[in-house]
Amino acid sequence: QVQLVESGGGLAQAGGSLRLSCAASGRTFTRYAMGWFRQAPGKVREFVAAIRRSDGRTNYADSVKGRFTISRDNAKNTVYLQMNSLKPEDTAVYYCAADRTDWATGLEADYDVWGQGTQVTVSS
Repeated sequence: QVQLVESGGGLAQAGGSLRLSCAASGRTFTRYAMGWFRQAPGKVREFVAAIRRSDGRTNYADSVKGRFTISRDNAKNTVYLQMNSLKPEDTAVYYCAADRTDWATGLEADYDVWGQGTQVTVSS
C-alpha cells in the first residue's frame, strides 16, 4: 500500500493562501481516491475535500467550497490542496488520506492509509 507524506503547511494571514502537497510512495497511487481531512485543537477530525481516481470528480465540505481546490498529479504521485481566502477557523492539522474504493466520501472509515499531518495556522 502507499505511504503518504504531507508538506506545505505553515503560517498564513487571514485572506491569504497556502498550498498543501501529499506525496505518495509506491506505484499504486492511481488505485486510490485521495482526501484531505483536518483536526483543530479540541475538535474531532473533519472532512475537507476528496478526489476520485477514476474520473477526477471532487467532493468538498461546505465550509471550504469556493475557497479550497483539491487536485492530483498522477505522474508525480501527488495530491494538492490549494487553500485561498484563508480564515482563522481553518487553523488545524491537515491530513492526507487514501481510499482504495474510489468513493471519495467524507467518511474517515472509508480511508485506508493516512499521512502524519501538517500544521496550518491562520492569523487574524
